[in-house]
Amino acid sequence: MRIHDAAQDEPTKLSELLKARLPFLRRDTLQRVADVLEALVQGQSTCHRVLATFLPGDTSPEARKKRLERCLRDEQLQGDVFLLALLPLLPPGKLVLALDRTNWMHGSQPLNLLVLGVVLHGFTLPLVWAALPHGGSSDTATRERLVARLLRHLPACRWKVLVADREFIGQDWFRFLRRRGIKRCLRIKGSARVDGDRLDEVYADLAPGQVVAMLDREAVYGCWMQIVVTRSSAGDLVCLATDLHAQDACLVYRSRWSVECTFSSMKSRGFDLERTGITLGDRLERLFGLVTLAWVWCLRVGVDTALQRPIPVKAHGRQAMSLVTYGWERLAHALRWASQTVSTFTTLLTCAFSAPGALREQDVRY
Repeated sequence: MRIHDAAQDEPTKLSELLKARLPFLRRDTLQRVADVLEALVQGQSTCHRVLATFLPGDTSPEARKKRLERCLRDEQLQGDVFLLALLPLLPPGKLVLALDRTNWMHGSQPLNLLVLGVVLHGFTLPLVWAALPHGGSSDTATRERLVARLLRHLPACRWKVLVADREFIGQDWFRFLRRRGIKRCLRIKGSARVDGDRLDEVYADLAPGQVVAMLDREAVYGCWMQIVVTRSSAGDLVCLATDLHAQDACLVYRSRWSVECTFSSMKSRGFDLERTGITLGDRLERLFGLVTLAWVWCLRVGVDTALQRPIPVKAHGRQAMSLVTYGWERLAHALRWASQTVSTFTTLLTCAFSAPGALREQDVRY
């Protein structure tokens, strides 16, 4: 290995923090990860050509690209490495978990990630993920492996409930969650039959905002669960199979939208994840892990800054920007100008988020 291809000799505060979390990783790997995270925050792009320009050092553009590629090929960055770095950020108490997919096309190649994470501050913090080798929905076995991975580090007693959309249904899947002691709040299709009747036919006249819960638990996909039906303000019939009470189920399910907010802020509204040319599954998973670390760094700074200086509210009643954007503006500026606040912002990655409070009606939607 040539000298200019190696990581910087002098470790940064961020690399030292990562070393404390991940002591089994080599220091050169940790330094490359730290450099890439700072480059992601400043460049807000996963395009190699763009991202490499923000890597430190006096080397040529080609050498910086090779260093970036070496990070994405590093076999140390696999398994639960990213999960171990993220777990200390979780607040105490019960957590709402959300499961969803994000997918896009690179030419004719579908890129598809199944993501499981915890709902925090109107977003979902990804904890474990898997690249699917195809477009379209995941199968039950893949979902079960993802949940099992997380349960090894975050036991079911910490899970308040798992929320997921209509894609994640099925008898084997529902029974798996029950066996693992995970409470469910899962949207099912309107065409699902309960006692022989289709839900969308029985509740065709349900008014927007009205909530109906069946008196007794009913058999749905082979499991006895509470059936809750409501209609969103947009007119969509929302049918939930859940282990929660009716009102709790409606409020908790609305938090599923937080995962869409996360994907949006990682893609076109943030780190431009869709610009990557990576198509190999293991490298795509590493890139998503790096983007997740950069993203949660921005969120952590945004949450802390908003406590001291709240985000302005516009005339229409909504905040001027998201917590992620709020944190990114300050973190990117600090990194760009080597501000003294960089050390403070980096230290925030050692501090857990505050315990989740009650979800506010204006912060969530179907």
